[in-house]
Amino acid sequence: MLKNPIPKVTNELQYRAIGIVKGKFIPNDIEQLNRGYLTDNKGEKIETVVLGKALSLLKKHIDLKKSYFWIVYPKNKNTQSLHFQVAGIWDPFQLNDFPNDSSKTNFSKLLNELDLKDNYFSVRGELVFVNTQKKEVVIKICSVSKLKNLKNKNFKLVIKGELSHELLNSFLSLDLIRDGNSLKLLNYEVIEKNLSKKLK
Repeated sequence: MLKNPIPKVTNELQYRAIGIVKGKFIPNDIEQLNRGYLTDNKGEKIETVVLGKALSLLKKHIDLKKSYFWIVYPKNKNTQSLHFQVAGIWDPFQLNDFPNDSSKTNFSKLLNELDLKDNYFSVRGELVFVNTQKKEVVIKICSVSKLKNLKNKNFKLVIKGELSHELLNSFLSLDLIRDGNSLKLLNYEVIEKNLSKKLK
């Protein structure tokens, strides 16, 4: 069974922002592997933090000279400043118990079988802002975590693309593609209109 790096949603109104990016991870300091940059095949660098569970994978299995498919959570303040949090590494063979040599595997082909591709992002959240002049939209993503001490429970993603003002406060499922430091809208689906009115 091929493990999907971006799992199917379990709930219609499930918030999320997750993507898959191929690149090399270059730590700022070899003693502290949790901060650095992800460099893609075009040489573009994205500031990156490696989260706890992915850090142990990184230490045990990852050759920093090689490119991998990284499962990442995106954050940004604007369309020029993308930042990643690494949640995992997608290598179906090396990191699972497949009796296969992953160095001979065409991962792009495997991703296609899962209807995914490099630099694809799945974002689900509430449309809270539309800027028609700049052709940008803002999606609010709420964390479902019960932990009280999380600083950034909710966050917003700025996306390049055009959506109607009529969709404001609606819950959307969006397919995005990363282009440099920007996330661009490919297509979207309205899951629930006027979400905020229904939550009150």
